[in-house]
Amino acid sequence: MEAFLSSTLAVAIAEIGDKTQLLSLFLATRFTQRYAIIAGILVATVINHAASAWLGVFVMQWVPAQWGHWLIAGSFVLIALWLLIPDKDDGAPSALDRYGAFIATTVLFFLAEIGDKTQIATVVLAAHYGATFWVVMGSTLGMLAANVPVVLAGEWLMQRMPLRYARWGACALFLVLAVVTLVNGSNG
Repeated sequence: MEAFLSSTLAVAIAEIGDKTQLLSLFLATRFTQRYAIIAGILVATVINHAASAWLGVFVMQWVPAQWGHWLIAGSFVLIALWLLIPDKDDGAPSALDRYGAFIATTVLFFLAEIGDKTQIATVVLAAHYGATFWVVMGSTLGMLAANVPVVLAGEWLMQRMPLRYARWGACALFLVLAVVTLVNGSNG
């Protein structure tokens, strides 16, 4: 359950102001089918984060046990610092628009998540917890928690959201995860 809750919270906070959240806003202004956009986000996130979590668990099988907690803690610190860098909005129209809200969202969201902070966080969280299923479920719920309100409330919500504070909060959360990893690693 810790893997699920940590993944949900980490991704939900890290996603605020992220490029995929900006993409959600862009898609909500382009398409009127809100539930098709949400379904596309769900499908893209499950596929992307399942592959990411699997990779994290797989890689940790090859890392010597005494190095694992140092590698994971260092990764959490790097993610924390990366979260302080704001993403840019790439709001150009897409050729996928003609395929409708669901297909456009699924493809664009999947591609936008590749190499994104939340994808890397999912890899590291899965490596840390070794619980692929719970990390994928948690990171997917976190992604939806951050993006569904944007799809439904759009610009009104984005104008009132303190992105700077959200980035600092997400940074602090990942720094805490790094410290907990080091403390637990040195006790184990």
